[in-house]
Amino acid sequence: MPGARRSLASPVVSGVLCPCGSPRAAAAAPGPASVTDGGGGGGGSAPGSGAGPCGRALCEASEQERRLRALFQKLDVNRDGALCIHDLAVGLGRLGLHRTELDLLKIVKAGDKDLDGQLDFEEFVHYLQDHEKKLRLVFKSLDKKNDGRIDAQEIVQSLRDLGVKISEQQAEKILKSMDKNGTMTIDWNEWRDYHLLHPVENIPEIILYWKHSTIFDVGENLTVPDEFTVEERQTGMWWRHLVAGGGAGAVSRTCTAPLDRLKVLMQVHASRSNNMCIIGGFTQMIREGGPRSLWRGNGINVLKIAPESAIKFMAYEQIKRFIGTDQEMLRIHERLLAGSLAGAIAQSSIYPMEVLKTRMALRKTGQYSGMLDCAKNILSKEGMAAFYKGYIPNMLGIIPYAGIDLAVYETLKNAWLQRYAVNSADPGVFVLLACGTISSTCGQLASYPLALVRTRMQAQASVEGAPEVTMRGLFKHILKTEGAFGLYRGLAPNFMKVIPAVSISYVVYENLKMTLGVQSR
Repeated sequence: MPGARRSLASPVVSGVLCPCGSPRAAAAAPGPASVTDGGGGGGGSAPGSGAGPCGRALCEASEQERRLRALFQKLDVNRDGALCIHDLAVGLGRLGLHRTELDLLKIVKAGDKDLDGQLDFEEFVHYLQDHEKKLRLVFKSLDKKNDGRIDAQEIVQSLRDLGVKISEQQAEKILKSMDKNGTMTIDWNEWRDYHLLHPVENIPEIILYWKHSTIFDVGENLTVPDEFTVEERQTGMWWRHLVAGGGAGAVSRTCTAPLDRLKVLMQVHASRSNNMCIIGGFTQMIREGGPRSLWRGNGINVLKIAPESAIKFMAYEQIKRFIGTDQEMLRIHERLLAGSLAGAIAQSSIYPMEVLKTRMALRKTGQYSGMLDCAKNILSKEGMAAFYKGYIPNMLGIIPYAGIDLAVYETLKNAWLQRYAVNSADPGVFVLLACGTISSTCGQLASYPLALVRTRMQAQASVEGAPEVTMRGLFKHILKTEGAFGLYRGLAPNFMKVIPAVSISYVVYENLKMTLGVQSR
């Protein structure tokens, strides 16, 4: 939501938009018609009317295109048939719309399909169509009373949902910056006119609905941490979110622990000569240690959630300050950088627990009496260095996992917003779960070979007679003896646990939030 800065929208800008707001007229206009669609709050014609309330030909496609072209030519300062950043800066300045260079760069990047650094007329129209659709979704999300207008109370509530507290007087100042008819409410036309040539990234409401949440726990805590608002940090809500996320992760990991142990066994023991299938693996585990053996290694896997989440959160906040950003919401590349570094710090701190988890999952009946006995045994026989076996491939796996997870999530988010969002920018539970599941799966797929090598290095001493190998040597050995397929042993049970893990963690997370008194964001 912009501040109280007044935007003196020129009649030329307003003139490209159909003043009648007739949904029928807009529907009849192909191509750039959606740019001039004023439906959704600016009034509308009767269903049977032909040209809308204005009674003129303003709603006709040819008239709309003429007006759009007039605006394009007004902005095309050097008359070369394309809009560069300089053209936009000068042209918008003449219209009383002053934008920063970063805003203008975002506009050009958003519409520049042929990547030539400027917008031709077709790209300009496409940008306006795309941008207006997003503006409509945000307008409908802000219009909580569903009356086609946004008032001061709705602005206060919407900013409060974002963690920003403002008074009603401050909200009225924001209204005045967009209100052209003095009603102290904003209809769709006023909202659109004000924001039309603002880049969509300036609207925090869209970001609110698309926070990548901590609820997705698939057993690998390598994702970029969640963002918390100023209000959530000041009121202590952040730790309730972390506790709810940790509890959800504990239940989720416990429910999917048999699949996780089977994955570890297949990563370490499966080969061309020892082809272990899913049913055979479960049968072997139950025969060797009974049904309880299916949960070996789960205790330490659950215990490491709390320290890892806490260290990652604290590191993430410190790295954000070090980066020096003054924005409440980081940009994607900043989130990836801060999240990857925070993940590396957290993993380094709790890595001995990762080694213990692998050893406990691989142990035979009666080999260790518990976690402490296992740790003492490793320390006395192999030394402290054994607790950091596989450390390098584990660190290297953080970047592809977190990066691809975040990139796929953003791509799916934008695809949904472009194609399927009709009445609201709120995606709903199913879309969030689907996006989180697919992005986590892609992240795991990309980093899986490194995870397999890490697990084999962690398990080295538990396999009698196994030679000491390096990460590079192990990669070469697997490729030579098993081929590329050998780097994906255990992938099937790993993917089988993703959907139940995400679903269980979501249900538990929502219930724990209610118990802890956390309001849904």
